[in-house]
Amino acid sequence: MTLALTRPAPAPAPEWSPMSTPEPGVDVHPVDLPTFDVPSAFAEHGSALLGFAVNALRDRSAAEDCVQETFLRAWRSRDSFDPALGSERTWLFTIQRRVVLDALRARARRPALVEHDDQLDVPVETGADPLDRLGIVEGLARLSAEHREAVVAVHLTGLSYQEFSAATGVPVATLRTRVFYALRALRSHLDEGDQTDA
Repeated sequence: MTLALTRPAPAPAPEWSPMSTPEPGVDVHPVDLPTFDVPSAFAEHGSALLGFAVNALRDRSAAEDCVQETFLRAWRSRDSFDPALGSERTWLFTIQRRVVLDALRARARRPALVEHDDQLDVPVETGADPLDRLGIVEGLARLSAEHREAVVAVHLTGLSYQEFSAATGVPVATLRTRVFYALRALRSHLDEGDQTDA
């Protein structure tokens, strides 16, 4: 009588994840994860993020710090980036918005320095909510260059359609259309922000 010894089939190797450590002797092949390349992302989106932060904070050095913090947070959470949920630019602007909000909140917590007692009698100005301003700046950043330029020229700079048309060579009807669609996009962006903040 002859007995044949057979080995049981080896268990399939578990999928690799950044949080798992392979056991000694187990051959683990990493799954293709979306990669986040910081140098190329900075080259492609860094200037737009800096412009957004400068407009929101009105302080270039603080804005540069925010952009640096944005890319640091993006690098730390690079495994959570999913191209199926949104583009790399959208993901970075989401992180940037949170960083800028953190900076605005930190700025609001710091007490203002007063140099002279005479300034204590000056009434305190109550400005607009910084989150409203941030939403408008974010909405303007999402517009195309032509639409943004038309809205800024007509509604912020105060140029008439005829003056802006003469300066750019674009017909007045085209400028009116650009401003109409830009304002509609801004309104929907601000309405989205109100719904998510509530």
